[in-house]
Amino acid sequence: MAWGPALRAHLAANLARHDRLAEEIGIRRHAAVALVVVEGEGDPGEPALLLTRRAAGLRAHAGQWALPGGRIDDGESPLDAARRELWEEIGLEAAPSDLLGTLDDYPTRSGYVISPFVFWGGDNPQVRPHAGEVGSVHRVSLRELCRPDSPRFVTIPESDRPVVQVPVGDDLIHAPTGAVLLQFRRVAIEGTSERVACYEQPVFAWR
Repeated sequence: MAWGPALRAHLAANLARHDRLAEEIGIRRHAAVALVVVEGEGDPGEPALLLTRRAAGLRAHAGQWALPGGRIDDGESPLDAARRELWEEIGLEAAPSDLLGTLDDYPTRSGYVISPFVFWGGDNPQVRPHAGEVGSVHRVSLRELCRPDSPRFVTIPESDRPVVQVPVGDDLIHAPTGAVLLQFRRVAIEGTSERVACYEQPVFAWR
């Protein structure tokens, strides 16, 4: 799958066909994340997705893989929150016209409902990580997200739901980020469908 206008049209068309599931927020907190498709750093013309590693000094989930995102402010729309967090965390500005589509809400064990938005990020966006929140920014190729050994599922005694894992390099990305990445692969890249809210997080991510 080569980088360029045809890829953008492919992703947008697949996302437009997706029947998005929205979760009732209720007493839970609402957050939004941004999946940004960019040109990769490796082979010329290879598309990638921007992922971050959380800063080592954070009190919660330090060093873990994440998508740019955070809590939605009062009076703010989820889309505006995703765009704001993208700017605040990695210094990347996404216009409303850059939006390719949306994925299902994912309810977390820690009391959040995460709404994912997919953006087209351009050929070579210049990122500026916020040192207090983001340890590093990575361009993970779409090919890597579609590895034949991905996804992986494991069982844990604390839950009857399978824990989902998405391999990247020699590392594993767990839900909620891993679940969102899996649905991005199924819906946007492959043009199929897979619900992911039923997939479990590892126990260390429950708090």
